[in-house]
Amino acid sequence: MSGPQRREQLVAVGRAVFAERGYEATSIEELAVRADVSKPVVYEHFGGKEGLYTAVVDREMQRLLDRFTAALAQGGGPRALLERAALALLDYVEDDTDGFRVLARDSPGAGSYSSLLGEIAHRVEHLLAEQLAARGHDPQPAGLYSQALVGMVALVAQWWLEHRTTSKDEVAARLVDLAYSGLSHLDPHPVLHTVRLDPA
Repeated sequence: MSGPQRREQLVAVGRAVFAERGYEATSIEELAVRADVSKPVVYEHFGGKEGLYTAVVDREMQRLLDRFTAALAQGGGPRALLERAALALLDYVEDDTDGFRVLARDSPGAGSYSSLLGEIAHRVEHLLAEQLAARGHDPQPAGLYSQALVGMVALVAQWWLEHRTTSKDEVAARLVDLAYSGLSHLDPHPVLHTVRLDPA
């Protein structure tokens, strides 16, 4: 097996093992056994468990980001954008379950999933700002709304990972209905309607 082929094999094995066991519960020994190589081979290619984990996470983040970029690049109205964005994530959960499990788990160092969601929200923000402005709303809160929408979809995707009794299309449709119904009736100057109680 050539060096690049061995590296690809180790990434594939790492993806499966990290998805199954998580970073902390995975050992170099287990990775080596599953790949049918010696521990020094893993060290040679990745410097250790964290290096392999980083390679797996980087690849999965790029895969998911590519899906979102392709979905949002098609343009269209706000409902179409919401539908494509929701389906992009749910398709990824369905097609690349191991990859999603790796991203959604707690990871060492900076939160990779949080960073990825922040990047997706940033890409959604300018599209949302355009839609708000076109409807006579102040585009300034677009950043807040994009974080809220991406966060909602991301949490539902994590829930759906373990609750597949609801179909992907129904999950996407209900998500979009909730988000779009709210966006289409935005109050340009929202205020709280409950009385704030002083803490005791």
